Amino acid sequence: MSAEKKSEESFVVITGASQGLGKEFALEFAKRKMNLILISLPNQGLLDLSNEITAKYNVKTSYFETDLSVSDNVIALSNWINENFNVHILINNAGTGGTKKFVDAKVDYINTIMQVNVVATSILTHQLLPNLMKQKQSYILNVSSMAAFSPIGYKTVYPASKTFIHSFSRGLYQELKDTNVFVSVVNPGAMKTNDEIKARIEKQGFLGKLTLLDPEKVAQYCIKQLFKKDSVIMVNPISWAILKILPIGIRLPLMTRAIKREIVS
Repeated sequence: MSAEKKSEESFVVITGASQGLGKEFALEFAKRKMNLILISLPNQGLLDLSNEITAKYNVKTSYFETDLSVSDNVIALSNWINENFNVHILINNAGTGGTKKFVDAKVDYINTIMQVNVVATSILTHQLLPNLMKQKQSYILNVSSMAAFSPIGYKTVYPASKTFIHSFSRGLYQELKDTNVFVSVVNPGAMKTNDEIKARIEKQGFLGKLTLLDPEKVAQYCIKQLFKKDSVIMVNPISWAILKILPIGIRLPLMTRAIKREIVS
């Protein structure tokens, strides 16, 4: 955690900022000379990243390490941000998932997915909205998933949580469209964030490889489209088209078979 006396400047809040897409968002906004508030779990190297960005891009960075699966932590984070910063962009990027037989999943596994993907996103947005509404022009970008558009066996809870994010974002966009706060949602596929994830996705075969994305390119495109006020950002139109064309009776077993390969050795 780091902050000084409340800054008159405005900041970009990014959750899940220590790696993957969140880190790329941080770097891209820093290149645009925007100040940052970086949020992630503890022991993810956030201090080093914050210092590196400050030194390289000459922007102000603060950070807050916390577990967003605990609602009280989200409230504490929100209070810290509102007391210390003006916020004009909120990137709800933090998310978690996995591949398991539902019957084998632990309660903590299910709860963490719902708390991080659904509850934390909703509460943080709610708590920061008055701050965002005080700025001249503000933006909210929620990171959903291609999984939002189809149920998938062996993931079960994760796609449902991302369907919530997509629906929540679209509803909030409509509610706030006549205000200074613009709301967008992006629905990317899997990203090459590390070797373990790449290997896991490649086990899915053709379907997995088709949706595999470069997080740097996704971040660049999302920011460009956000400032163009694109309310639904699609970064992989091929897989989106496949999902739209295939009826659920074909899509659901097809995707489930692909995902099952992750848990079958």
